[in-house]
Amino acid sequence: MNFPAQQPAAQGPDRVGQQTAVEQSRAVAEVQAAIYVARQFPRDVGRSRSAMQAACGSLALAEKAFYKFPRAGGSVEGSTIHLAKTLAQAWGNIQYGVSEMRRDDEYRQSEMQAWAWDVEANTRHVLTFVVPHAKFASGKVQALIDLRDIYENNANNGARRLREAIFAVIPEFFIDEAEELCRETLNKGDGKPIEQRVEGAVAVFKSLGVNEERLEQKLGRKKAQWTGADIAQLLITHKSIQRREIAVEEAFPQARITGGEITSRNAGRKQAPPDDDPWAGAPAK
Repeated sequence: MNFPAQQPAAQGPDRVGQQTAVEQSRAVAEVQAAIYVARQFPRDVGRSRSAMQAACGSLALAEKAFYKFPRAGGSVEGSTIHLAKTLAQAWGNIQYGVSEMRRDDEYRQSEMQAWAWDVEANTRHVLTFVVPHAKFASGKVQALIDLRDIYENNANNGARRLREAIFAVIPEFFIDEAEELCRETLNKGDGKPIEQRVEGAVAVFKSLGVNEERLEQKLGRKKAQWTGADIAQLLITHKSIQRREIAVEEAFPQARITGGEITSRNAGRKQAPPDDDPWAGAPAK
């Protein structure tokens, strides 16, 4: 009598170590505790707005609240991760984070995840993305080899996605009010007269190799006509240069001289005699 061949027993799941089991239990307990605390102490919108208004009234935060970088012949502006984290703290009952889940040195890329979770409303926004170990510079893509460069590149990309995740779980009215207050704080400055702020801005950019003419070209008006909003715009640009989001030459391109300007300039000058003419400049007889 022929009996069917015995099938191999199905393999069970890999054994879970004691430390792994402890970490899994701890993670579950932390989630349950966060939800319980959020329900026991729900956010007070009025108190959250007061905390936000106080933070955005600080020049220290307002100076770091916005970014600016070049793209497609123009520039892109928006709110920074610094403002996003401050608003998350003010709104309350929000957890967020960013992590590198996997690094593949063979394909030169990292798989990362950024997330934000409103524990009270149980609203969660997750972004999973791949970051190439490369950067765009001098008109071409350059591979990143140094471990520190790879880490900084991953951190920068993670911060941008984290900002998006946080803003996705915070009401728009809260964000809009915060941005408006930060811009008002920048316009007011540190309480110094506008003349002192103007001279201070000129001095700061002079140290970067940007003269007064290029600043006036950027703002579209003479220095004597600058306002608090103009100083605020220059401050945002200066912070973006410090964070290496934009280069000086990209923020303040050199003025181009047109053909008409060259012609008009040459028309006002007398043509110099050629060097090989021995009679050049000789008195007429």
